Amino acid sequence: MMVQPHILLTPEQVSERVILCGDPARVNRIAVLLSDVKPLASNREFTSVTGELHGKRITVCSTGIGAPSAIIALEELVKCGAKYIVRVGSAGAYQSHIALGDLIIAEAAVRDDGGSASYVPSNFPALANRQLVNGLCDFMHHQAENYHCGLVRSHDSFYIDNELDVCRKWHHLGVLGADMETAALLTVGRLRHVAVASVLNNVVLYGEDVAQGINDYVSAEKAMMHGELLAARAALAALVNHCS
Repeated sequence: MMVQPHILLTPEQVSERVILCGDPARVNRIAVLLSDVKPLASNREFTSVTGELHGKRITVCSTGIGAPSAIIALEELVKCGAKYIVRVGSAGAYQSHIALGDLIIAEAAVRDDGGSASYVPSNFPALANRQLVNGLCDFMHHQAENYHCGLVRSHDSFYIDNELDVCRKWHHLGVLGADMETAALLTVGRLRHVAVASVLNNVVLYGEDVAQGINDYVSAEKAMMHGELLAARAALAALVNHCS
């Protein structure tokens, strides 16, 4: 069977249930929640493993940063048989009540990315799969943890000159937070007839300097690392219990 050119995987290696994450290093941190873990491939930003949870096979694959590489991963994974995909990512909050390490479950996303725009017009909505969203929310409902469910925004750069003005705009419109991949994954996933959802760990407080927030994240600040693990657990629960 043909090997996909970027993720370097074949259909025999990929399960129907997939977790996507941005950072390749996060793949191994998610893998500790699985049993019988086997490394699959590592090429460019795409690192992957497979494992099991409650008798269900799970593939975990990184995408790197941004919509283009995330779409490449999704397209090639779908060609290998992926049917249910959950992004476990990070976000910067647009609302002051969202603390570091809180989870944001995306019901839908504002499409301010270029990747999804190359597929469909901007008035095509980026909606998460309801079955997977319900699974994420059901898991979090039984945890003594903070989470927020609603709209997120995906964009292509957070180092623009008017970043603070942009953040204020979406804050006033009630958007919960921002990342760089969710909108593209939701859009292209729907076009490819697969179920996609996204759960994001907040790593930047609203109004905080983005670079400082990311530096705190890289240094493994406790609350945010706890949020990352919680997001992975929520994604696995949704994939195992809410996919038929």
